[in-house]
Amino acid sequence: MTVLRNTLLTLFLMASVLGQSQTNRVLGLFPEGTRLFGNINYNNDTLQKHLLDIYVPPKAGGKVPLVVWVHGGGWLSNDKYADMGYMKKTVAEIVASGYALASIDYRFSTQAVFPAQIQDCNRAVSFLCEQADTYGLDVGRMAVIGFSAGGHLASLMGLSNNDNLPSFYLPGAQKPFAFKAVVDFYGPAELILFPGADNPESPEGLLLGAAPLERPDLARAASPVNYVDENDPPFLIVHGEKDDLVAPRQSQLLGAWLTTAGVENEVIIVPGAPHFGEVFDTDAVRLRVMAFLKRHLE
Repeated sequence: MTVLRNTLLTLFLMASVLGQSQTNRVLGLFPEGTRLFGNINYNNDTLQKHLLDIYVPPKAGGKVPLVVWVHGGGWLSNDKYADMGYMKKTVAEIVASGYALASIDYRFSTQAVFPAQIQDCNRAVSFLCEQADTYGLDVGRMAVIGFSAGGHLASLMGLSNNDNLPSFYLPGAQKPFAFKAVVDFYGPAELILFPGADNPESPEGLLLGAAPLERPDLARAASPVNYVDENDPPFLIVHGEKDDLVAPRQSQLLGAWLTTAGVENEVIIVPGAPHFGEVFDTDAVRLRVMAFLKRHLE
């Protein structure tokens, strides 16, 4: 029965590809022939924010490395298609290089406060590990990349993975996994340093359910810098020099902590760049991102 059930699941997923390809608004960014497994529920429930998409390289032979994509939006907006629009060349090159890409949704802070977001992200990755054979994924060669709030979550996933933190996982939904590399685009690293740290209605306040300055314990628990240790994976951190939403100092601080712990890392400050945009998809940045991924996934 188990074999039959798995076979039926696989056939259902394959059959759904045609339908999903008609509604997926970013599939055209990927190389021709990319296989889409779309709107997969990773927690066996009905929540729309518990969905992910998997893009598999054309003519993939055997299992392929996996890059997990975590969108930004202040923890309260956007979806699993976000950030791809201004990162077109990077998205295409990830898959053209022979890597699968899995883009995940997670609950907004307006739906559930932290740690719901990291719980969802970890559950999504656990699901990908559980279903690695179904989708042809080599989860022993896995990286995570995130943007803004997604950069925060990607960093937190990579840094807290080797800690014993049951609160970061949905009950009964943890499967061991590890990342070979983390790419953090302008993600918050220390919430207490935000200008809105005294405002419960700021994005970071909504994430915690309280102003960070009023609940420094919650701010500490949600800040990636507090999970740095010598066993963490390598980091590539990219930030705009003129970012007026997340100060470059956030990335510089995370890089300094990683260096202090002896963790391989590089911080790239892009001259004149704002918080997000096509300036992060230029050759100067993209080539360094791809070289970093290839160094750690191949």
